[in-house]
Amino acid sequence: MKSDHKMTGEERRVYIVELLKNATEPITGQMLAEKTGVSRQVIVTDIALLRTSDEPIIATSRGYIYQIASPREGLYRKVIVCKHTPEQTRKELEAIVDCGVTVVNVIVEHPFYGDLTGSLMLNSRYDVNRFMEAFTNQEAKLLSVLTGGVHLHTLESDSMAKIAAACDVLKRANILVTENR
Repeated sequence: MKSDHKMTGEERRVYIVELLKNATEPITGQMLAEKTGVSRQVIVTDIALLRTSDEPIIATSRGYIYQIASPREGLYRKVIVCKHTPEQTRKELEAIVDCGVTVVNVIVEHPFYGDLTGSLMLNSRYDVNRFMEAFTNQEAKLLSVLTGGVHLHTLESDSMAKIAAACDVLKRANILVTENR
């Protein structure tokens, strides 16, 4: 959309929402900045303004996504509780996505802040690899380190049987604590 016409803030935010709604993958702030001809910081402000207008935009480690109403029609969701070391993270995530299940988020119950949620939206080994690479490159810490490895995941799939299969794999790996919350 970049052209000689400089978009107003409102036009830019409408354009950002349309880009995100039509995207099949997350879009980084830098990509949005390039498409709209503004700085990444302006995009961060735009995203904040859109969120205050109740636009369901979430930030993931791979960029921004427009969160479709949850669960999406025809999909099932289940919250599970897991516990493992940081070194077992890849094993956990791959076990889930290999069963055809999306890892929607990670949630930790912090004693001071309450629930802290990180959006993941991982549904393939490719996504898991990108997540793990980004984590390593950023030298970031997993949310679960705040709670001794205990964390929750919201899982989503087109079949409860796939979610059950993922839970079975995690149970056998001694990662699944419980399926009930």
